[in-house]
Order: sequence, then C-alpha cells, then structure tokens
Amino acid sequence: MKIAVLPGDGIGPEIIAEAVKVLKALELEFELETAAVGGTAYDAHGHPLPAATLALAKAADAVLFGAVGDWKYDKLERQYRPEQAILGLRKELGLFANFRPAICYEQLTHASSLKPELVAGLDILIIRELTGDIYFGQPRGRRTAVDGHFPGSEEAFDTMRYSKPEVERIAHVAFQAARKRSRKLTSVDKANVLETFQFWKDVVIEVHAQYPDVTLEHLYVDNAAMQLVRQPKAFDVVVTGNLFGDILSDEAAMLTGSIGMLPSASLDKDGKGLYEPIHGSAPDIAGKGVANPLATILSAAMMLRYTLNQPEAADRIESAVKAVLGAGLRTGDIWSEGTTKVGTRAMGDAVVAAITGKTITTKT
Repeated sequence: MKIAVLPGDGIGPEIIAEAVKVLKALELEFELETAAVGGTAYDAHGHPLPAATLALAKAADAVLFGAVGDWKYDKLERQYRPEQAILGLRKELGLFANFRPAICYEQLTHASSLKPELVAGLDILIIRELTGDIYFGQPRGRRTAVDGHFPGSEEAFDTMRYSKPEVERIAHVAFQAARKRSRKLTSVDKANVLETFQFWKDVVIEVHAQYPDVTLEHLYVDNAAMQLVRQPKAFDVVVTGNLFGDILSDEAAMLTGSIGMLPSASLDKDGKGLYEPIHGSAPDIAGKGVANPLATILSAAMMLRYTLNQPEAADRIESAVKAVLGAGLRTGDIWSEGTTKVGTRAMGDAVVAAITGKTITTKT
C-alpha cells in the first residue's frame, strides 16, 4: 500500500507526523513517500503543486494531506497561492465526492458550542460535491462593467454551473451512503433563487427514483444552516454542492466541539482518495506544538476504511481516539476544566499507546 504523504504548510507537518506515527504503530506494510505541497513547495520549486508531487499523488494508492496556506503568500498571483495545490489535486485526481463526518464524542459534548443535549450522540455525514460549482466554473475574472447598477466601473465575476452527470454521480454516492446508515438523505440547495440549484434539485429527484428505500428531503441552504444549530440530530446524510458544502461542514464542525476533530475523505469514482483534516494550516500556532492532531489521525482511519480496505485497522485507530478522550487528555481547542491539557506530540503518543495496549500517559 503506497501512501503519498503531503504535509504542507503551517501546522501541517506537525499533525501529519502524528498521523504517520499512528499508522506505523499498526505494523502494516505501508510504503510512505513524502513530497512538498502548498507554500513550502512554492518556496522550493516555484509552484504550489510541483509536477513531481502530482506524479506521486497519481501513482499512490492514497494521499494523506496536511494543510496549505499562509498569510505571507496572499499577495501572490492566484495560480501560485498555496490553496491552488489542493484544488489542483482534486481536479487532476478526479476527486469529486467529499465525505465529512461530524461526530460528537460522548466526552466532548461540553466542548460544543451548543447545549450538550442537542449534540449528545450527534453523527452526521456531509457529502460535498468537490469539482464543480462556482469554485471551478468558467468564465471568471475581472472586467469593466457594461451594464448593471454601475456601468463603466470595475467588477469581478464567477460562474456557478453544474452538468447533469456531475449532479447524478454525487447523488448516487449520497443515496448509497444513506442506504448504509438510516436511509435518510437531505439535499441542500437554493432552488428558489439560483437556476443552477433548481437544476440540481431536479436531477437529485430523478436519481431518487432508483432508491425508493431512501427518504429524500430538500432544504434551502439558509434553512439548513439554521436547522444545523437548532436541531442538528435531525440530520443524517446531507448532500450539497461545493460552495454550500464548504460552509455547512465547517458549521457542523463546531457542533462537535472543535474543527480540530473533523476528518475528511475526497474520493474518485473508484474509491481512491485524498484524506485530510478539514481545518486550515493555522500559521499563528505553527511550531508551537499545540495543534490538535486527532482530525488528521481520524483521516488516516478513513483512508484505511475507504481506500486501503483495512477496516479492522481503521476500527483500532478510532477506538484508540475514544480511549484517549476517555482518559481525559485534551489539546487546547477541546480542553475543559477537569481534563488534562497536552500538546500535539503527547496526543499522538497517547493514541499510539492505546493502539499498542500500553498505558496512556501525558508525557511528550
């Protein structure tokens, strides 16, 4: 099993190091190869996604990704900014289905922004379409306006668009995922305003005819955002477009106690995937050893389950994370009175200890 390891920028190298440590503790036969990506790749090679890094990602069975981005790159031309690396990987690898589970562990109900009774037992799967929508739609750019409210002024524009095959394939993925859970799917759109999402809704309804055993409901995105904080446990599987999925999954992250707890999988049509925590590179805390590595470690578990066909190993990682939380260990983002605050390395060491049957300690 060949895994491309792309640490990236900011806290990326720190959290990836802990995930790799956990993978090695499983004593499976992995081939791990590391390459530069994001701002570090730009500094070394003049591009956030060098050809060698892309070639490695294509040749590997799976990609374990840290995070990219830093304020110091904000003035670069857009094509050279670190974030273009992850967009390029999604496009070049055909990663169209993004799985973002939002699970509130029993030990973290008091870390959530909501009342414990609203989030206890929360288990939502948000499926985000990843290669279409306004992020990739053309044309886009800046120009002098010839009409509108201020003709003759400078304006910027992006294009929101979806083709029928794009919507069909993500709908099939979502319905199939719902079949493995509670057989309930919520499709989030903005069909009352946007032609693109009236089209989305129409296609999802067509695909639903092939899944009569799954209950389908539709919510406008603004209502969905409200219901996520009003009654989050009413959701099970949610499918939506690229832009709405980006926003709603970050909102759902805070229901779980911290964005540092949420893993993700981005899959192609054959199940090959890129696995990453959904939080950013957090350059303000990079190098301080305080970042939460659990989202990255849980992303490695998703990699084992979805791409590498090692469900038992995935179970071991997830059980170890629960054991560590049960032992009261917390990084700063999920710490509360009565628990033990630890750093990035100590949290990774504790997960390894739980996997290998050793005593969980707080030593760094």
